[in-house]
Amino acid sequence: MKGYRFPDYQVAGDADTTIFLLHGAYGSKIYFGPEIEALVREGYRVVAWDAPGYGLSPLPENLSIEGLADTAAALVERLGTARNVVLGHSMGGIVAPRVAALLPGRVHGLVVSATVASFSRKSEEDRKTFLDERIAPLKRGKSFVETAMPVIRSMFATGSRGPLVDLVTSVAAGTSADTFCAAIAAIVNYEGVDTLRQVAVPTLLVAGEQDKVGRPDGMRQIQELIPQAEFVCISDAAHYAFAEQPETFNRHLLSFVRRHVDTARRGQA
Repeated sequence: MKGYRFPDYQVAGDADTTIFLLHGAYGSKIYFGPEIEALVREGYRVVAWDAPGYGLSPLPENLSIEGLADTAAALVERLGTARNVVLGHSMGGIVAPRVAALLPGRVHGLVVSATVASFSRKSEEDRKTFLDERIAPLKRGKSFVETAMPVIRSMFATGSRGPLVDLVTSVAAGTSADTFCAAIAAIVNYEGVDTLRQVAVPTLLVAGEQDKVGRPDGMRQIQELIPQAEFVCISDAAHYAFAEQPETFNRHLLSFVRRHVDTARRGQA
């Protein structure tokens, strides 16, 4: 499988079920720190990456969702255990279904958080707003932090606060501008509907009730495309439910993994 230069990653825990965490266009593996700790405490092994261009991982010449998925699939092949779950948030949620489609029999569960089926399914107004908020100010000479902070803050639900929210905000604001622009172009240019139809593993779709990007109605459209998908909507959360409502997010995540992945493992023992 041809992919980008292998990315930086972190491994935590020791178990025969591994949960791979793929972050969004803002951020890096660092904002998953508390999530990693929570999953390891529950008895799971966790692998979290810096996608190509993020954190310590070098930015490839041509960033694409297809390339990210190839590299993430190589990560699963290299570090996977008996049972593997791929959890993708936002941009990672666009990448993760392609990983599951690339590795039938190797990925046993898929979790998609706060994303879209494909930008081709968004309205012209939504696409324009998405790009105007994120890219247009950079082209006018504003710094990344000036451009990003209002957008990042707008992606939290009203009243969201606390150390996890602060962590996500800080890490997201530290994203490289060049990487971010390349990632947004990759997201907008990717057509993912056919890939979603190819997903053949149990899938959990998680939306934040107030999310303006991975909207609940859009996440339900993904449910229509994946045969074994279930959907949950978390109240008092927006784009970063894993940080805004971590206990609720993890309750749904752990229930899904135990019902669909751990049970299958026990059945094959």
